[in-house]
Amino acid sequence: MVWDRQTKMEYEWKPDEQGLQQILQLLKESQSPDTTIQRTVQQKLEQLNQYPDFNNYLIFVLTKLKSEDEPTRSLSGLILKNNVKAHFQNFPNGVTDFIKSECLNNIGDSSPLIRATVGILITTIASKGELQNWPDLLPKLCSLLDSEDYNTCEGAFGALQKICEDSAEILDSDVLDRPLNIMIPKFLQFFKHSSPKIRSHAVACVNQFIISRTQALMLHIDSFIENLFALAGDEEPEVRKNVCRALVMLLEVRMDRLLPHMHNIVEYMLQRTQDQDENVALEACEFWLTLAEQPICKDVLMRHLPKLIPVLVNGMKYSDIDIILLKGDVEEDETIPDSEQDIRPRFHRSRTVAQQHDEDGIEEEDDDDDEIDDDDTISDWNLRKCSAAALDVLANVYRDELLPHILPLLKELLFHHEWVVKESGILVLGAIAEGCMQGMIPYLPELIPHLIQCLSDKKALVRSITCWTLSRYAHWVVSQPPDTYLKPLMTELLKRILDSNKRVQEAACRSAEYIQMLMPPLIQKWNMLKDEDKDLFPLLECLSSVATALQSGFLPYCEPVYQRCVNLVQKTLAQAMLNNAQPDQYEAPDKDFMIVALDLLSGLAEGLGGNIEQLVARSNILTLMYQCMQDKMPEVRQSSFALLGDLTKACFQHVKPCIADFMPILGTNLNPEFISVCNNATWAIGEISIQMGIEMQPYIPMVLHQLVEIINRPNTPKTLLENTAITIGRLGYVCPQEVAPMLQQFIRPWCTSLRNIRDNEEKDSAFRGICTMISVNPSGVIQDFIFFCDAVASWINPKDDLRDMFCKILHGFKNQVGDENWRRFSDQFPLPLKERLAAFYGV
Repeated sequence: MVWDRQTKMEYEWKPDEQGLQQILQLLKESQSPDTTIQRTVQQKLEQLNQYPDFNNYLIFVLTKLKSEDEPTRSLSGLILKNNVKAHFQNFPNGVTDFIKSECLNNIGDSSPLIRATVGILITTIASKGELQNWPDLLPKLCSLLDSEDYNTCEGAFGALQKICEDSAEILDSDVLDRPLNIMIPKFLQFFKHSSPKIRSHAVACVNQFIISRTQALMLHIDSFIENLFALAGDEEPEVRKNVCRALVMLLEVRMDRLLPHMHNIVEYMLQRTQDQDENVALEACEFWLTLAEQPICKDVLMRHLPKLIPVLVNGMKYSDIDIILLKGDVEEDETIPDSEQDIRPRFHRSRTVAQQHDEDGIEEEDDDDDEIDDDDTISDWNLRKCSAAALDVLANVYRDELLPHILPLLKELLFHHEWVVKESGILVLGAIAEGCMQGMIPYLPELIPHLIQCLSDKKALVRSITCWTLSRYAHWVVSQPPDTYLKPLMTELLKRILDSNKRVQEAACRSAEYIQMLMPPLIQKWNMLKDEDKDLFPLLECLSSVATALQSGFLPYCEPVYQRCVNLVQKTLAQAMLNNAQPDQYEAPDKDFMIVALDLLSGLAEGLGGNIEQLVARSNILTLMYQCMQDKMPEVRQSSFALLGDLTKACFQHVKPCIADFMPILGTNLNPEFISVCNNATWAIGEISIQMGIEMQPYIPMVLHQLVEIINRPNTPKTLLENTAITIGRLGYVCPQEVAPMLQQFIRPWCTSLRNIRDNEEKDSAFRGICTMISVNPSGVIQDFIFFCDAVASWINPKDDLRDMFCKILHGFKNQVGDENWRRFSDQFPLPLKERLAAFYGV
């Protein structure tokens, strides 16, 4: 927003009572759970940005309006923070000065929430390149550290810690006259402060400057290390965590300074790796991983191995919380009454087509993903994984010299009656496989049969870790006479592929070298199972992942698999028709058979590509799909639309004659109440449009309005937004004249939903569509051109002709508005966006 009128403001700014009430009302409404209200509030807040002193009101509510409740005051500060992010360079001078002085005067507010909000605001202003324009900020914050008032000291430290995290580089440059020369000695004084929170801030601030070997810190390195040692036994976990983190980083950059104290440091880290607080233990455990990469590791740790190895092995047990999250205390899932999500196909998640994400967003959005994978909580880096990784690297450092310390422990663990202990032993055995392989060979004839037995342990987590550990010793197993270990192993693995627990099935299918050996017995198992046998589910699902992984390698096995899937679909449909006609005589079929079969056909189409063409030609799959697409069960429709998209990509010549029948059905399924059905239908429409080209014209009216509506809905899940955007782009690519007139209605959400997707074919075709539509209807993009710029900048490397299209549009816009207006417009861009557009497109 460029101000029309500059207003001169002095510090004694006073709010207008009516304006203040209006803003408070908005702040209250924006806390409403109702999304419609939230959107209206959002628009009003945007409009208020046109008034130069709007931001004065926001800072006033945050810092001066003590009568208001804290959440409202904090929210006011966060809205101001967003305005600073988006429009700071357009704030009038008076407003900027007022905000800065209010921040510094209120950094010690008695409420921790308000202090933190003021701290975030200060940091955001500082990160806008303002450290140079706010010369009194750092001196003032540093002097506030000496305040008698705890709140002031803590608030100032909180802000300084954030500034050190965000602006470490500029703090160590000549631009600011090297403030760290004063700041670092100052921080070191606070390592002995009486408040644990302040001690923790102080260490965290200094830690920001270790890895970059900052000169100011290197001058005081000895007093830093001395101070760290003084905090070794601190009662506050957060302080201990920061001390461990510091020592781990110092190991990488100043090993010379730690060496004289190495014996004590190792002893200390051994204690901390067993800390009651898991976050402290995890930071400490990183020490062993980092040390193992240093050449001196072997000598330094040798005498400590008898103590260290048991500590690491102990850290490899699942914690109680892990077991709860992994439902590891549950036996087979079968015996448990089905929960809502289990009633869908057993151990089966119908196929949802999703986009790949890019790690390189220009500006990080605070997106909370709605979709949570049940395994996310555990896939994070934790003490168990860190301990296992450390043991793995140490096994590679010491090789067989490690075994005298490991073998006595293994003997105890592997045959332990408690499953958690036994499971950790199997993980230990897998972790040392690479480093200690030679020394382990004499023990394998006894251990491998034991592991094969563990494959049928009644605990799922034991079965799945055993699959992994066996894969680490696979090359030895394969080198022995097949009857000795390989055959019993294959028999057990086959059973695991049909395991009653999906985590185990996955582990059993992962070992790539087994797959070729597995296929003949798998197909044999496949032929033995009757069509009515529920054991087919995991087998179909397993074959689906095998087919996708092996691609054309699956050709020799595909015909019987394909045929059987088609038969399963046909049988289920026939049974459903009988049941509809005479429900008292014929029972309803279990449609899960049909769903899993459709998904395996999708896996085949994706894996085999064009090679599936003859199989499709010789079957009635398209007729069957036409019926499945109209089934009343959403999961059946979901899977049939996924298959339609995959067949469209693999062999469109067979799909094309049915398009006139399929398109109206796809149109009626663009109903976001059934998210996954809607998502797959949307994706299929996009794939079809690419194949149809201009012949897609008659079908645009059946789908376009629904798609535009979906992309504008609040709270639409990310996957659906992305697929909708891609499909709209593809429709516009093949039929620009039909789609371009609606450009203004979708361009903004279109750009925001595709900025985080990885460069790929789908994104490519969608952006070509948008560019083509902009050339047909340039006025449709004018209002939201900044969003288009941001989306263009999200490309890492577009193909040359697509880059030319971007260039043409950007320069066309620039020439049309003229240099001065373009400069005013592009001044609103976040810096990375500005730099990227200049570098790649010369605007």
